[in-house]
Amino acid sequence: MKPARASLFKSMTAEDVTLEQAQQLLSLPRAVGVDPADGQEITAQNGRYGPYLKKGSDSRSLADEEQMFTVTLDEALVLFAQPKRGRGRTAAPPLRELGPDPATGTPIVAKDGRYGPYLTDGEYNVSVPKGESVETITPERAAELLAEKRALGPPKARKSAKKTAKRTAKKTTAKATKKATKKAVPKKTA
Repeated sequence: MKPARASLFKSMTAEDVTLEQAQQLLSLPRAVGVDPADGQEITAQNGRYGPYLKKGSDSRSLADEEQMFTVTLDEALVLFAQPKRGRGRTAAPPLRELGPDPATGTPIVAKDGRYGPYLTDGEYNVSVPKGESVETITPERAAELLAEKRALGPPKARKSAKKTAKRTAKKTTAKATKKATKKAVPKKTA
């Protein structure tokens, strides 16, 4: 039988761990209690992404590692009553609302994204052009940019058209290369 093992907390070093701390770590996962509503056991555990509570297949993150040993059943039930957070992020509020789009009637909103500010009508997204800012862009200009994007067609259709064009270009260049090498190599005569 293999000996029990447990990971140290981020705040701990191997040299500073006491016997009591080691015994606490080896006691994980700790049973917090049973949910009276559905009868499922709630446990406090230390995982790859930090400390968390687990109830059946549902889980909730804990604020810090020490909380695994101090969290009560009542606190755990409060955490499970709250909606699950998506990877610790919440949707950012829009930077600016520009009013309804004249073509579709949907509201145009300026948001901050991974690659910078962009305009969206909920279906189409377009980056704010360089030289323009979210604060200075007019609703008419935003509607114009979104109309240009809409004219290109749905995002999936554009993506498949690009792939087809690339594939065709590869085939054409491969054929041209093959023809050129045939012409360059003289035929042997016997």
